[in-house]
Order: sequence, then structure tokens, then C-alpha cells
Amino acid sequence: MSGTCGAVNQQQPRRCRYVDGGWFWAGRKPGSRCACTAHPFNPVTGECSTGDLTTFAMSANSTTNVTKLMDLEAFTTVGACAPRRLLASLPAAATGVAGFYRRPLSLPSQLAGQRNFGNKFALCLPVFAAFGDLPMYVGMMEGPGWVDYRQSMASTPVLTNPRNPGYYLPVRRITVSWSIREVEVSLPAGALDLDTRTGRGGVVLSTMTPYAVMRPDVFRAFAQAFDAAMLKGKYPNVTRLPAVGPFKLCYTGPIPLMKRPTAFDMPTIYLELTGGTAAWPLYVNNYMVGSCVGILEMGPGGMPVDGEPAMVIGVKQLDLNMLVFDLDKMVMWFSGELPYRLSGCASPPFW
Repeated sequence: MSGTCGAVNQQQPRRCRYVDGGWFWAGRKPGSRCACTAHPFNPVTGECSTGDLTTFAMSANSTTNVTKLMDLEAFTTVGACAPRRLLASLPAAATGVAGFYRRPLSLPSQLAGQRNFGNKFALCLPVFAAFGDLPMYVGMMEGPGWVDYRQSMASTPVLTNPRNPGYYLPVRRITVSWSIREVEVSLPAGALDLDTRTGRGGVVLSTMTPYAVMRPDVFRAFAQAFDAAMLKGKYPNVTRLPAVGPFKLCYTGPIPLMKRPTAFDMPTIYLELTGGTAAWPLYVNNYMVGSCVGILEMGPGGMPVDGEPAMVIGVKQLDLNMLVFDLDKMVMWFSGELPYRLSGCASPPFW
């Protein structure tokens, strides 16, 4: 257990507010402080606490084919108990938090170590997570129907930040496209780059952040480009609305509703990737919240992710995107918003 305890000690959250301070040692006998101390962390509130490292029994469905889930299989994971207050902000059915970062005790790493199926996992929020080299199929709007994700989904290298275990993408530029018109977000060369020496900058994924957040210089350039696409774009009489916090870009106008998929006809934001096989498209449902753009400017409290990234890609942008990670090869496949393929996370071929 000493190696596991050492890994836990390396995972202490650097920025958090401790709750229930001192409860960890309450009632312990003198000389009993040989237990391994863990630091459970609530990524929503930024609060953390202390607790004993322990093991938990968990279960999940296994599968060996495309369409059928097999029986539940039990497995054991290492974790820590948390005081009730620490979990108060989580959804009612949630019983804890599981990490997916590149750490020895993340859930994918623990399962990979137990099952020897390699460092691979897939996410399709908000429906499922899958671990191992599972058969994953994605629908095609035209052609053969369901095909293997490696043949139908674009891929990108995943960058390593020596100071942060997050998943960084090599975004080189951002464009906003509506019909024929394309507007590039005007940024200096390297504005989105990750500095691997200092760990600063870059574009990182976060399932702890509700909406994308941009550094102020990046957001100002993005807002200018998005404004140009909207106000001089496909439909006349589109105008800005007063900002509705926390959002800054809000619009109104005679924008029609498309039938397939059901979404308003609005611009697509493209994240162009160095070494990627295609740009990552953010369609309207991956960024619009009512009448406002769900991409925020960094506030006075700083970024929600350590290391001062240029951009954090949040849950809104990841919603209904299938992401497949191969951490041995440091590659990520991405589908784009699945309804635009007339598909979804719950489609039978995923199972």
C-alpha cells in the first residue's frame, strides 16, 4: 500500500478550501497516525477535506460485442471517504467523484492495471463511460450506416503538460463559419500554445467546468469574430442583446429552426488542430445557452484549471460528443456533436 499512498500524496489539490478541518484525527489513539491520508476534492465547489485511503467495491457491465451488454462484474478501486458536506453540491444520485486524468489512481488507470486492457477509455456525456479496447461504432449520415470509430471519427494528438495531468489539445487557430462566410479569430501566433516548460497556456478539456472559458485576450478576439459572423452573416436583422450573466454574447433575430437535427441555424465554431485529421466542430447545441453563447471570459478568480490555460473546453462543448482516448499512443478520436450524424450516445451500436 506504500506505493499507492505515495501516489495519493502527490495528488493533493493545490487550490481548495478545507471543510471539517481536524476531523481526520478526531478520536484516534496516540501513535495511530500511520494511516494513509487522502484528500477528497469537490471540483464543483473547490472544497476538499481529509480522510483515510480505503478500497471500494464497484461494478460495471462488460461487453465483448457491439450490441449487447453482459452481466455486471465486480471490481475493487482505491479511494477515500468524504464528509457529507463535501458532496452536498453534487447531483442527488451522485455518491462521489471519479478522476479521469493521467494519474496512477484515476479510474481508467486503476481498471487498466487490473484488467490489462491498455490505457483506453471512451466518454459520451452525459450517457456513458467505457473502458478498454471496446468496439465503438458511429453512425454515418450517408453510406454503410454504422462503422468503426477509427474509420469514421477524426483524431488529434493529445499533449502532455508536465505540471498538470489534464488532456491538452494542439489547437492552432479558431474560426467561426456560417454558410460560405468564415471568420478567423485574430490571435498572435502561438497564443493558444502550451508552454511545456512552465506548464502555462494551451487548450485543455475539463468535465468539471460547465462552459468553455477563454483567457481575456483570446475571448476578446473570439467575440469580435463571432460578432462579425452573426451580424454580417446569413440572416439580416440579427442584433445583439444585453448580456445575461455569466454570458457576454447574446443575440436575437429571425433565425430559423432546422429539422435534422433539431437546432437553430447558427454558425459553427471550428477548433483547428495541429496534427489532427480534421478540425473539431462546435455546433450550435455545443455552445448556445438560450439566446447566449456559452463561452465565457476568464473572471477575476482566474481559470478553473491550474496552469493558466488559454482556453478550457467545458461540459457544454463535450455534450453528446463521443471521445475515445488511447493514452498509450496519446491520441484522441472525436465525433463532433452526434445528432449532426443523426446519432446519439444511447444508439444501440455503441453497446
